[in-house]
Amino acid sequence: MRLSGITKRFPGVVANDDVTVELFPGEVHALLGENGAGKSTLIGMLAGVQRPDAGTISVRGEAVAITSPREAIRLGIGTVYQHATLVPNMTVAENLMLGQSWWRPMRRDAMLARLAEISVLLGVQTDPDAVAGTLSLGQQQQIEIMKALWRGERVLVLDEPTSMLTPQGVREFGEVVMRLRDAGLAIVFVTHKLNEVLEFGDRVSILKLGRLVGHIAPERLRAMTPGDATAQIIDMMFGREPKPNDIGLRRATPPDGAVALTVEGLCTAPEARQQGLSDIGFALRVGEVFGIAGVDGNGQKQLAEALAGQLRASAGRVLLGGQDVTVLGVAGRQRLGLRYLTDDRLGEGTVGAYSVGLNLVLKQVGEAPFWRRGLTDEAAIQAHAESMITRYDIRTPSAETPIARLSGGNIQKALFGREMSNGPRVVIYNKPTYGLDLANIRLSRQRIREAADAGVAGLLISTELDELLELCDRIGVMYRGRLVGIVENGPDAGPRIGQLMVAGSA
Repeated sequence: MRLSGITKRFPGVVANDDVTVELFPGEVHALLGENGAGKSTLIGMLAGVQRPDAGTISVRGEAVAITSPREAIRLGIGTVYQHATLVPNMTVAENLMLGQSWWRPMRRDAMLARLAEISVLLGVQTDPDAVAGTLSLGQQQQIEIMKALWRGERVLVLDEPTSMLTPQGVREFGEVVMRLRDAGLAIVFVTHKLNEVLEFGDRVSILKLGRLVGHIAPERLRAMTPGDATAQIIDMMFGREPKPNDIGLRRATPPDGAVALTVEGLCTAPEARQQGLSDIGFALRVGEVFGIAGVDGNGQKQLAEALAGQLRASAGRVLLGGQDVTVLGVAGRQRLGLRYLTDDRLGEGTVGAYSVGLNLVLKQVGEAPFWRRGLTDEAAIQAHAESMITRYDIRTPSAETPIARLSGGNIQKALFGREMSNGPRVVIYNKPTYGLDLANIRLSRQRIREAADAGVAGLLISTELDELLELCDRIGVMYRGRLVGIVENGPDAGPRIGQLMVAGSA
């Protein structure tokens, strides 16, 4: 398959500019680039959800028009998107059969036979009667791949497929990808993680501002050391090789610093498929970045929501600068300077259909100066939005653009700007760099560091140990809903944190 001279324009933005990419059977073609570089638009052409303004797509040497997802499937192209498309209250079998002719009853014997074929190909076991919403994220990802392969597709597009997987889930996913490659599929692998490119990729293409700026062929990639390949890719993406540590380890906050946030014996009740919290306690000092490490699903999100006021505490206390805020909700805590940067920037952090400007004041709805006597002050919202767009380099056609049309990195810039405005005292950062490209990861980390240097206390929740070691003064580890240890940052912090993460004790 070949994409030749692909160009796609949107109002104010050239998403793809004369891009040519070839896909070969039995290869994993890694597609890299910053947020907003044009990766999603390009794979949208393959999936049939976008059509190029110029250029051609050829399958087996013949030009084709991919006018719809159904046409993409007919041409043998399957797509697995970054965000889940499974219907959570339907079974695996029902999800796999979605999109079939509605007037025909499901032939269970034929479905089970096809499921068995794909399960053998992927090297996994699947219960067709399991409800999709009860499966782990890794298992759901496997079902998404099955859906994409259901009709015998020969090209598989994977859009950020590992973004929500645990390290073990990533390893299992990698084994599946290798099986599919060895079976002769052409695989497009969109990712921001260089280690995954080096581990899974056979060929690399790099986009920047809509243009193809670099390409590494398989024979060249195989001949390079991981270090050389990383330096080459970063140089093509950003024009320079960053220093190994652009930010550096933070110095320990003086132990006699004022306390910004105190958590005492915090507990929450467990809910369906959610970990409860048990006896969480720590103190967060002014100007400190306190990290929370742990394998996903050990109560980190529940801790963030309990501190932000979204989740009710069943026991314990939360004090902000000595003031008990345990009974206050989100708005009350926010007014006192406690802010929460959610890990779910699309589902929880923003309203996709609303404009960038309105999303920037979403937590101040009804409040002055943006609302006066119950009336919206459009001019005030517009002026605020323009100021924030400039200050935080939010790349958007205009303040009126629906925020869902922005890249992930630019949505995250908007969320940072919103939470850092109006003098925060404590900010909870929940996976603030998840799904971002290298440039926006560095920018986000720099903003966290700058906020701490300005006296803002930060609670940084991350599954990236390197990120925690780079930014934090101390790092606590969550295990099965408990804070099982707190480690001072330093040369031996990594192994000690890893031991706590795996075993729940030092």
